[in-house]
Amino acid sequence: MSLPTTSQPQLVRAIGRWTLVALVINSIIGSGIFGLPSEVGRLLGTAAPFAYLLAAAGIGLIVACFAEVASRFDRSGGPYLYARETFGRFAGVQMGWFAWLVRLTSAAANANLFVVYLGQFWGSANDPIPRAALLTGLLAFLTAVNVRGVRSGARVSNAFTVAKLVPLVVFVVAGLALLGGQIPAVSFEADGGTWLAALLLLVFAYGGFEAALMPMAEATDPRRDAPFALFTALAVCAGFYTLIHIVVMAALPDPGAHPRPVAEAAGAFLGSVGAQFIAFGALVSMFGYLSGQFVSAPRLTFAFAEQRDFPAPFAAVHERFRTPYVSILVYALLVWALAIYGSFVWNAVLSAVARLITYAIVCAALIQLRRHDPDGASFRLPGGPLFAIAGLAFCALMFVQMNLGHLAILAVVSAVGAVNWMLARQKG
Repeated sequence: MSLPTTSQPQLVRAIGRWTLVALVINSIIGSGIFGLPSEVGRLLGTAAPFAYLLAAAGIGLIVACFAEVASRFDRSGGPYLYARETFGRFAGVQMGWFAWLVRLTSAAANANLFVVYLGQFWGSANDPIPRAALLTGLLAFLTAVNVRGVRSGARVSNAFTVAKLVPLVVFVVAGLALLGGQIPAVSFEADGGTWLAALLLLVFAYGGFEAALMPMAEATDPRRDAPFALFTALAVCAGFYTLIHIVVMAALPDPGAHPRPVAEAAGAFLGSVGAQFIAFGALVSMFGYLSGQFVSAPRLTFAFAEQRDFPAPFAAVHERFRTPYVSILVYALLVWALAIYGSFVWNAVLSAVARLITYAIVCAALIQLRRHDPDGASFRLPGGPLFAIAGLAFCALMFVQMNLGHLAILAVVSAVGAVNWMLARQKG
């Protein structure tokens, strides 16, 4: 579908292959890994490392579908664009709302948790006024960086991707070297329902990769680089998640009893300095996640508006900095409002319930695109339709683990999307 010609400034293609890899990693690794070993260990005991690998395999089916579908497009929008071009305007608008909800609430959750963790170093951080001031300063800084240019935003994302991985590498290498002989024997005692609960938790931990596909109008070669970035990032994250849990399991006899398992495990074999180092790494990780979100998420509403499915100002490009500044500013304002209003858990639940819908639609899109344009993909997934069917089955299996409260939220968002679609259709 051709877009209307405009005289406004155009976006700059400045995101290279390895910057895109870093953006995907940054979109996946946020705060979760610093708390996951506690809950997964409580559910599965010493068998927990296998859950990380099983979840990676399940999410890998979906990532593979994203890789082929993404290789067909070189415009901004990510899942919204894929749904709209494959299934029509209504599906695109619905996908856009669910994807935007995921991005807003996941960023708000991480911003909240950033302030919570900062309370370990500054006791007053979570008092109402300091909390509001910290959230405001944090989000204002990221807004300013990203309005000034995608290169500066991407560089911040790259820097914090490296910075968040350094403490995790130190933790894994030192932990395996010092505790390699203390890794407990594996025991499979949990039932099927418990395994599904753990897998659902870990699927959400691996989520977020789709956000990095939203700014593809600013990638140098998106059709080539998107598949490479997705597979590379998933392999890196799966390796880190599994090894981190193994070290925690070796350092802490009962990981489920520790609310900050990675920091407390580091304290067990590196002392208090090690614990503080890892706690600081958690702050870096959350900030890095937010920096990645500020690069990717505003490009969703930019693409939304470019297709005339959202108010036209969201497609505005800054004359000097060549960035979608209105989309960035509105995104920052809504994240700030959600972070001020809701807790980490409140925002995380909203983010989680929308994600499986977006994944299922993209899996279905692969099948449909293969039928109507079999040669349109730069990357062709061997046995693609089989991967898509397996991905849909995996989404369905995870979806039935949700409760009625989650389903109610999905219904409300879908209704808002339907109203948006009717208004957009009236405008043409």
